[in-house]
Amino acid sequence: MAADHDQSILIPRVKLGNQGFEVSKLGFGCMGLTGNYNDPVPEDVGLSIIKHAFDHGVTFFDTSDFYGTNNANEILVGKALKQLPREKVQLATKFGIVKFDYSSGVVINGTPEYVRSCCEASLKRLDVEYIDLYYQHRIDTFVPIEDTMGELKKLVEEGKIKYIGLSEASPDTIRRANAVHPITAIQMEWSLWTRDIEEEIVPLCRELGIGIVPYSPLGRGFFRWQGSCGKYPCKRASIPRFSGENFDKNKKLYWNVEKVAEKHECTPAQLALSWILHQGDDVVPIPGTTKIKNLDNNIGCIKVKLTNEYLQEISAAVPINEREVSIGYQENKFEDQKMKLGNQGFEVSKLGFGCMGLSGSYNDPVTEDVGISIIKHAFDHGVTFFDTSDLYGANNANENLVGNALKQLPREKVQLATKFGTVKFDFSSGLVINGTPEYVRS
Repeated sequence: MAADHDQSILIPRVKLGNQGFEVSKLGFGCMGLTGNYNDPVPEDVGLSIIKHAFDHGVTFFDTSDFYGTNNANEILVGKALKQLPREKVQLATKFGIVKFDYSSGVVINGTPEYVRSCCEASLKRLDVEYIDLYYQHRIDTFVPIEDTMGELKKLVEEGKIKYIGLSEASPDTIRRANAVHPITAIQMEWSLWTRDIEEEIVPLCRELGIGIVPYSPLGRGFFRWQGSCGKYPCKRASIPRFSGENFDKNKKLYWNVEKVAEKHECTPAQLALSWILHQGDDVVPIPGTTKIKNLDNNIGCIKVKLTNEYLQEISAAVPINEREVSIGYQENKFEDQKMKLGNQGFEVSKLGFGCMGLSGSYNDPVTEDVGISIIKHAFDHGVTFFDTSDLYGANNANENLVGNALKQLPREKVQLATKFGTVKFDFSSGLVINGTPEYVRS
């Protein structure tokens, strides 16, 4: 079977993008070495895994300034590079995520100043003179992508980075970014399990000559699961596909893939990786692992050859409409959408927030601290367009509440709407309206 590592395996070399960036067809995602779905591995183990990957033909390594406690992942990768010929390694890292936790969400920064400071810090931690591929990890929807790209372009010109990438970007952002400077690679989740990008992102990348780097190509470990063990013994239980009834139903999909893998004399993980590899020469997945055995298994996927007929058979084994995840959970979330209102350039979040109910209308008013916390929570999750009125709440309470909330938010990033004109309203006497110039001004 292809499951055992074969010294004769030669990992092909391919070009990412149309600017000549050559990498191994199979990359290595370093994130897990410093813990995420698992506990961090000891430093010597992490170094040995990276070195083993390189010795067996993997030269494209992916990290981020966000991975691991206190930038531990970049530091580890930097130490590994000291044991490898730098000119033969293609190093990718990322910037942009300032903070993330499941309770408060993600904080992102794409300002030019932050781009430069992150790049300088990563160069120092990695102890290298240049970064081969530098990604914006998540898109800052409050900063025009043209501003972020402008600074990245300067870093290319200065020789601090060679190529630019984006991670989890929308089609519009990709086009706008590519107009400033060619994008070499887009990193998105793509696997037999997660196929959202096939409709728009993949065709766009091919139109623009951009390479595709799928992360989590094993479905966040789903296709590494050993069917005999029953439960998934790790932190992945927090991911909906691995929890409760979802997992019980999803086991059947794993067994479908397992049956097809047996026919091809390979493991389910190898079949899933081979499937993504066969999506095109411009596709370079970056599976990660903390075990040499799994690494060798991953490399073995290179020997699995699939025809178009086989690819269709594998796709059919995991029907898109039969995958079970929790309703309301979106694992592959694109950047929050913004749009223009009218034709004068007024840009707002695609989803706004109506503040009327906070000071009572069909309900009792909430307390001020609750109202402010709701507005702040909306802002922290990408809502920047807030609507109030001088009529809402007793004694203009709604505008007062919104004003107090604005003191805790960056004013330039909030789009504020309020209204005038209704002097009085009650259900017995009806509506009194005033639109005179004097009333408008007052």
